[in-house]
Amino acid sequence: MDRQIRRLGIALVALFALLFGQVAYVQVFAAERIADSPGNATRQIRAEFEVERGQIIAADQRTVLARSVETGPNQVYRYRREYPEGELYGHLTGYYSRIFGRGGIEQAFNDYLAGTAPELAVSNITDLILGRPKKGASVYTTIVPNLQRAAAQALGDQPGAVAAIDPTSGDVLALYSNPGFDPNVLSSGSDDAMRAAWEDLNADPSKPLLSKAFQELFLPGSSFKMVTASAVLERGASIDTTWPNPHVLDLPTTDDDLANYGGALCQGGAPQVTTLEAFQESCNVTFGEMGLDLYGERTDNFGLADQADAYGFCMTNPPEVAGCDEPRIPFELPFQNGRFPEAAYFAERIPARAYAAVGLDNVLTNPLHLALVAAAVANGGEMKAPRIVTSVRDAQGRTVREFDEETALRPITGTTASAMTQMMLSVTQGGTASSAFSGFGIPVAGKTGTATTGDDTPPNAWFTGFAPAGGGQDPRIAVSVIVLEGGGLGDAATGGQIAAPIARAVIDAYL
Repeated sequence: MDRQIRRLGIALVALFALLFGQVAYVQVFAAERIADSPGNATRQIRAEFEVERGQIIAADQRTVLARSVETGPNQVYRYRREYPEGELYGHLTGYYSRIFGRGGIEQAFNDYLAGTAPELAVSNITDLILGRPKKGASVYTTIVPNLQRAAAQALGDQPGAVAAIDPTSGDVLALYSNPGFDPNVLSSGSDDAMRAAWEDLNADPSKPLLSKAFQELFLPGSSFKMVTASAVLERGASIDTTWPNPHVLDLPTTDDDLANYGGALCQGGAPQVTTLEAFQESCNVTFGEMGLDLYGERTDNFGLADQADAYGFCMTNPPEVAGCDEPRIPFELPFQNGRFPEAAYFAERIPARAYAAVGLDNVLTNPLHLALVAAAVANGGEMKAPRIVTSVRDAQGRTVREFDEETALRPITGTTASAMTQMMLSVTQGGTASSAFSGFGIPVAGKTGTATTGDDTPPNAWFTGFAPAGGGQDPRIAVSVIVLEGGGLGDAATGGQIAAPIARAVIDAYL
């Protein structure tokens, strides 16, 4: 009897070992192959679309930016993703496609929307016990619908982008880019229709799948003078410090000269100009002098590079423009930090020090990053990280996670921020953006920019600023606008003429 029991025990142990080995093989050794099996991939996708995905909702807590709707009986997939506002929020919501996966908020917050996040475990168990179908959680954003529409309307059919944020919290109020795309064409319809739409979008040279507000990089031109002015102020200059004012700046080690826009004379050709006057009139000659003056004796001592770094620009080694190994400024969406050459790049390139100071050479950025620069000035020198989602709520409306405000950087002191505000106010009250804000009634601090692209196309036009500015009022909005290739004005475009009026419309809609 004992011998039979032993044999039975050995047999059971062997069976358990075999079972354990099979489970280990399936879950460990063959897991990748099984997961990559086309049949399993199809089953997984069908399982995903059996779940009612959570909604993406605007800051007013009413406007739905994305939702799942039932497809009806006898359909392969129970739900399809729908974007009621289409292209208006396409770069923000992204898409949820059974063929092309996810993008935007759909990707960044997928675990919550799909109902698989750890915070939803209790809710999922409750649903299972009560026999309720599994539902994803809803994501509540900071986007203000009327401001997003105002940005789109003000930009019109011109290629470009608008970024607007709350300086004190970092909340993203609007992010709009033209051209855009309608995520519905990638998220519903037949497989052939979705593939055709995907091919068309990727073949379009205007890159509609990429947001020009935060995913692409451009020369900032004179808008970058906000960073250059911050650098000289942080290093001892004041708004009343005087600088030589020649007609053109003779650049060392080269036959090139740096001239003011249109060859104009700043301050009517006065022998000297102050920091404030040079900023107000956007004098390239003076800011080129600042760039030369900011370079120290050591190759690692370029005050302008230090200041760009303090504002969150990634240091690069041109002609490489990649090299942001870790995001300098955290953001849930795929944000492209601005780029600035590392200090060593300027060691043997003396003219580049002047060109970089006026936002040319290898300086690159986008509207969201410049809006953050303006927001840091507005917020007394503290740059808040951009925030696009405030909370997540489960299917029963319970808040399962909140996203707090976060300080990203402190690029300047409060004293410098105050001086910068004065100079930026002078731009809208008597400088290069005064015509756009004449009679506006709300004090706006800003900076214009006009950046030539160097390829025989019209210049890109910029305006960046914040409001209200000064007068004891707390700033509530920082905005940056870019209009590509001159917009409707072509070669005659300037930031004050074409970008500043768009910024005014956006500020007016919000305030």
